[in-house]
Amino acid sequence: MKTSRIAAIVAFVGMMVVRPGAVPAQEWARKMFETLEHDFGVVVRGAKTEFEFVLTNPYIEDVHIASVRSSCGCTTPRIKKEWVKTYEKSAIVATFNTHLFIGSKGATLTVVFDKPFYAEVQLQVRGYIRSDVVFSPASVELGEVEPGTAIERKLDIHYAGRSDWRILEVRSPHPALKAEVAETSRSAGEVRYRLTVRTEGELPTGYYQDHLILVTNDQTNSQLPVPVEGHVRAGLTVSPPSLFLGVVEPGQKVTKKVVVRGTKPFRILSVTSDANSFQITPSPEDNMPQTVHVVSITFVAGKEPGKVTHTIRIETDLGAESPPSISAYGVVAAAEK
Repeated sequence: MKTSRIAAIVAFVGMMVVRPGAVPAQEWARKMFETLEHDFGVVVRGAKTEFEFVLTNPYIEDVHIASVRSSCGCTTPRIKKEWVKTYEKSAIVATFNTHLFIGSKGATLTVVFDKPFYAEVQLQVRGYIRSDVVFSPASVELGEVEPGTAIERKLDIHYAGRSDWRILEVRSPHPALKAEVAETSRSAGEVRYRLTVRTEGELPTGYYQDHLILVTNDQTNSQLPVPVEGHVRAGLTVSPPSLFLGVVEPGQKVTKKVVVRGTKPFRILSVTSDANSFQITPSPEDNMPQTVHVVSITFVAGKEPGKVTHTIRIETDLGAESPPSISAYGVVAAAEK
């Protein structure tokens, strides 16, 4: 690799990835994670309880996650995507096995990377699993949610313990997620409730995961989280969501294609950027209403070396349903002297 290109990569990454065996060799891998630990808090037995340790690759090289292991059977980890390219995201999904364990539990998850260099990163999870409350089903599954569509789901709550145990209120994490609870039976040491959850309004688009909070009269653990998850479809989506332009020489051209998909036919009115270094080639089909459009975008590298970051905006005839802006990244290598 040319010296100028190496210098550009150093500027792009902001640090040099050190060789294996050096003291800070693990640091490049740790820096990719948004967080290294998570507390599930108090959860009920059998509840679906997961957390994603999100990581982003800021490096030129592809990153490969070789494996992940857990120090305790109370937590099962899995790799969301093994190969992570520049600016792509992946995650280590930690599943708390609430159906197998009770009480206070914790685990260390060891993530092993073998490319571009060997490294290990340790993630910590912990939580307390109650044995006196059971949800059926284990969580509120919204499924696929179309924009503006009303969804209703029900969940049964079974408590075994004090005869005077009560749910006082339900707290929702989002105004569009409405919930109410009603007692269905009460006998010596057993109480049953039914939770009804409805969507009213617009939830955030994409994968939605959060918790309703049941507030009880239990003075020891007064709050119980109820997992809620689903996928809220956007009116328009862009693939890929960001563009990596690569390491280019001054004046070099790089062409990328972006696919814009809609849930109903639409027209592309304009494609603009915040820099003159982009050439956008219009397509005759852009003026025709259809559910899929392909946009060709060409980047022309300038003379100044270093990292470049620009924004591309797509305007359609759907107005407020237009997709978010696309970020484009790259590195311009120093000119040869």
